[in-house]
Amino acid sequence: MIDLYTASTPNGWKASVMLEEIGMPYTVHPISLSKGEQKTPEFLRLNPNGRIPAIVDRDNDDFAVFESGAIMLHLAKKSGQLMPKDAKGESRVTQWLMFQMAGIGPMMGQANVFYRYFPEKIPAAIARYQNEGRRLFEVLERQLDGREYLCDEYSIADIANWCWVRIHEWSGIDVTGLGNLQAWLARLEARPACQRGIVVPEPLVLEGVLDMAKQILQK
Repeated sequence: MIDLYTASTPNGWKASVMLEEIGMPYTVHPISLSKGEQKTPEFLRLNPNGRIPAIVDRDNDDFAVFESGAIMLHLAKKSGQLMPKDAKGESRVTQWLMFQMAGIGPMMGQANVFYRYFPEKIPAAIARYQNEGRRLFEVLERQLDGREYLCDEYSIADIANWCWVRIHEWSGIDVTGLGNLQAWLARLEARPACQRGIVVPEPLVLEGVLDMAKQILQK
């Protein structure tokens, strides 16, 4: 049994979609970001960095895991699913997971801040992060040429990248001309487990996120 501490964000979806895909029982503990619940002493014992998601593996001496990528790797190993068994295959999937963690997530996150939330519009900053986001999307586009999934077989690499790329419009990043990427987005969007995972702990209405984000930025 897994306890999942999460909110409706791309990083949160990575954990919930993963759990839905592997069919592992879990209990959801919603964390209100606008109320700062991720900064409480109770939550900081699970994740010293004060970010969602975090899990507690009740089958493993209540072992706590933070960082969404680390959670996905933990669950892949625990379940034996969504990760190749051979060393090279595991490395390829891990590389594309790290691509999301180090590139897609941070660049889209900054694009979100400067394009949507920041009180002052700074065109150079907006362009910087949107352009870099588009460049990273083009890397995915090339990798998906002739493939249905990033590493041929569906894996945690697809889940991690999809949970972010699917909100590209919110970041103001255009996907025009990226046919492989668009087909891959639709392919994952059609998966029942993906559909279930992105409404945990509740459906995200992007238009309603703006006020919450402004509150967080002010803290």
